[in-house]
Amino acid sequence: MPKFVDAVIRRQEVVDAVFRIIAADGLERASLREVADEAQLAVGSVRHYFASSDELLTHAFAVVVDRIVGRVTAADSRQGDLPPGSAEHHVAVMALLGEFLPLDEERAVDACVWMAFKNAARTKPFLSAEADRSHRAVAAVVGGLILGLADAAESRGAGTPNPSGTDATSGADPSGTESDDDGADGSVGNNQQVLVTEAELLLAVLDGLTMHALLQPEWMTALMCKDVLEAHLEGLNRRLAAGKPAINAS
Repeated sequence: MPKFVDAVIRRQEVVDAVFRIIAADGLERASLREVADEAQLAVGSVRHYFASSDELLTHAFAVVVDRIVGRVTAADSRQGDLPPGSAEHHVAVMALLGEFLPLDEERAVDACVWMAFKNAARTKPFLSAEADRSHRAVAAVVGGLILGLADAAESRGAGTPNPSGTDATSGADPSGTESDDDGADGSVGNNQQVLVTEAELLLAVLDGLTMHALLQPEWMTALMCKDVLEAHLEGLNRRLAAGKPAINAS
């Protein structure tokens, strides 16, 4: 009697083998034969589920994107249910941003695989669609977070401390107005460029921390990553309250 094989489980076992290979030796080693060996399968068994190496890698890329976006979306939902500007909201924002970073073994593997695929998409066109999907999904979450923090900064008003315990309006004009072109009344709500700049800066910080933690884990520990994020959020709250992008902030 033939042995029953659950196709979903077998495909996931193959993908897990791809992830292990990428984390240990890089994407270039993830050929069908190497993946089959890692999964302890015959090459023909792998081909039964994935006709080509391109198909396998595209599927593996989609899986890691879904994993990361799924965690981030769940964390985003949790922080969205809390009062903006509260201490609980700040903790939830830190948890949300932490889902992008290699703070434990599972997230470290996912981050390593994700970074490898994003880099490979520059020269492998068949990966470009997933790379674009992942960027759009992450940018949407980060952009929404920035909008929420900007609204909280405006609602707090001048002189109200932010959740990290520092004056959110430090460095701002005490009158609440700006003398340059960053906004007629200095509010971030009237200056889309401030929000775009801050969203791109936060994306760059997350990418940089991820790469640094993967390459220098002894130095860029989980605690150090969190300290850097705390410092960035503190400055972000000040800049949003002032209605000025990071490039103009002192």
